[in-house]
Amino acid sequence: MRAVLHKDRVKARIVRHDRKNRPEGRVTEIIERSANPIIGRLLQESGVWLVAPEDKRYGQDVLIPKGAIGTAKPGQIVVVQLTEPPALFGQPVGRVKEVLGEIDDPGMEIEIAVRKYGVPHEFSDAALALARTLPDAVRPADKKGRVDLTDIALVTIDGEDARDFDDAVYCEPAKVGRGKGWRLLVAIADVSHYVETGSAIDIDAYDRATSVYFPRRVIPMLPEKLSNGLCSLNPNVERLCMVCDMLVTAKGEVHAYQFYPAVMFSHARFTYTEVAAILANTRGPEAAQRKALVPHLLDLHDVYQALLKERGVRGAVDFETTETQIVCDEAGRIEKIIPRTRNVAHRLIEESMLAANVCSADFISGSKHEGLFRVHEGPTPEKKDMLRTYLKALGIGMTITDDPAPGEFQQIALATKDRPDAMQIHSMLLRSMQQAIYTPMNAGHFGLAYEAYTHFTSPIRRYPDLLVHRVIKAVLNQTKYQLPTLPTPGEAEAKLSKRLASRVKDPAQKPKKVSADQLAWQAAGLHCSANERRADEASRDVEAWLKCKYMREHLGEEFGGVVTAATGFGIFVTLDAMYVEGLVHITELGGEYFRFDEARQELRGERTGIRYAIGTRVRVQVSRVDLDGRKIDFRLVREGEELLARAMKDKTGGRAAELPDHERGPARTAGDTRGDKRGGKRSEQRTPGRGSTAAGSRTPKSPIQALKAAVKKSATGTRRKQSKKPRR
Repeated sequence: MRAVLHKDRVKARIVRHDRKNRPEGRVTEIIERSANPIIGRLLQESGVWLVAPEDKRYGQDVLIPKGAIGTAKPGQIVVVQLTEPPALFGQPVGRVKEVLGEIDDPGMEIEIAVRKYGVPHEFSDAALALARTLPDAVRPADKKGRVDLTDIALVTIDGEDARDFDDAVYCEPAKVGRGKGWRLLVAIADVSHYVETGSAIDIDAYDRATSVYFPRRVIPMLPEKLSNGLCSLNPNVERLCMVCDMLVTAKGEVHAYQFYPAVMFSHARFTYTEVAAILANTRGPEAAQRKALVPHLLDLHDVYQALLKERGVRGAVDFETTETQIVCDEAGRIEKIIPRTRNVAHRLIEESMLAANVCSADFISGSKHEGLFRVHEGPTPEKKDMLRTYLKALGIGMTITDDPAPGEFQQIALATKDRPDAMQIHSMLLRSMQQAIYTPMNAGHFGLAYEAYTHFTSPIRRYPDLLVHRVIKAVLNQTKYQLPTLPTPGEAEAKLSKRLASRVKDPAQKPKKVSADQLAWQAAGLHCSANERRADEASRDVEAWLKCKYMREHLGEEFGGVVTAATGFGIFVTLDAMYVEGLVHITELGGEYFRFDEARQELRGERTGIRYAIGTRVRVQVSRVDLDGRKIDFRLVREGEELLARAMKDKTGGRAAELPDHERGPARTAGDTRGDKRGGKRSEQRTPGRGSTAAGSRTPKSPIQALKAAVKKSATGTRRKQSKKPRR
């Protein structure tokens, strides 16, 4: 392994299996060296220049000849291009290709992330030149063949910090069949009118596949002239759009729909907060400022309630989760982390967009035209077994069938929503499902309980939506949309393709013959899915960096928190006030041996019976922050009093400690990582990327620990003789 680096392609031979029957191998041949540059910090040690990679998956420092450092200074973050690969007896050698700046420069975390994950962040000269030739406003010639909706009171509803507006809505009462209902219009920016297939802008957009959102910065899929200007449905200007025009019944069912290109005029730019305030009080100051539009908002709310009712009948999964928002100052540092609350306006827009997406999928399916669907499959057999075991261990009198429907998950969620451990149960339900992907092979959307679903409503920031628009236009014009020649799939696409292939139920089943057109759509789906994952990883990396910098200012401080995961090497705790997660390593949990219970997904002390699982309340101290590794370590200051008191009471009564349900839960770890008990030593296994423990840190003996020792002496029954002191 000394001769290879992360992302090198190699040939390996299995030489043995370890005690857990995992294969171990030996590299026999290096097939291809990675051409990716390495980002790291330039250091000078004993007169030797080297770069310590920021990505810890590169296990070796890179030597830099004195003449290859350019203008870089020690301590700066640089981009290195390798000139000599590593060898068995020699480190890799490279040259400084680009100087990014100092580690504490504002926005440095984003500059690192986009290069670390290979996110395209600069448009080609050809794309920028083409964008400059586009008009600044809708021209008379652009309106030809379009429905004029400028007199319809379409409005946009987005967040306060939104800059691009790709969807507008309008609703009015209508007679549907013999009953009452609504006419719901969802107008989406017509990006396909300006971005032609195979153009320079289209090539860059396909390469990015999605916009990437960071705190205080967005890397858009399209040049700013399109994303924030010509394609954005800004208020009080004409814009081109594609419209999904629906008739919705009182039961929330889409009775009929049609698609057509149109020209619109946004009558207002609403925020979610403003709409929620108007709906809560139609005589308030917010409503007084938008008096003419209030009736239309009330109609939107009525159709939303009908759609929500149909969602319940359908059995779609709807878990309540807490999302956080990072608020930064002008220097790019975190001011605070606040929960992002979803109000009725968020839900109203969400249900409207879902309805339009379902109509789009139905339209493509009925046309027999190839296109991309958003597919979300049900849980795998392994995840179903894990979920059943977990529900049984918690004593929940409900489970899932061999071929579960989404409604079964929703029923469990509703039945347990008032339990103290509802958060951990819903977390486990959510974790048992698979990730959604883009594919031309429609298999339905499990979570939303739709037979067919796609993405139509965000072509400014998602390439699959742009492709769906082009297919719908082709069907309307009775033509066939032909995908351009796509580049060779990259590493991410290849990995995703292999994972999808492993889902085939019968390995002996021969793959069906597919046409070149179908293969092209499959490649497009893999590319978009893989780059969606890439964008998510880059965003999470930046958030982790910012949170680590934020917590460096709070070293040594104590906070209350709740356990959000239990693993074989410790517990992860999320602080109440800051929504920051860190690790309490198993060596910080007290002077006893803890066993990881895989069924209950909890850590349990063998001597005291104390248990740590999702929902357990603890108090911790910030002990260590590793900015490079994106890791935060906590030290346990005090166990939950109720948790300890019950464990102690049960122990003195000679019974096994039984704790309340809310102190048991799932962990975000794969497999059982319980440790070796030999010599009375605790488990010190780690899961890469999840956390570490402060070297040499030791919890002082607290009154609670003294209480444990006293209880141990007085407890009845056989006592385990403790050998050496636990290893720290």
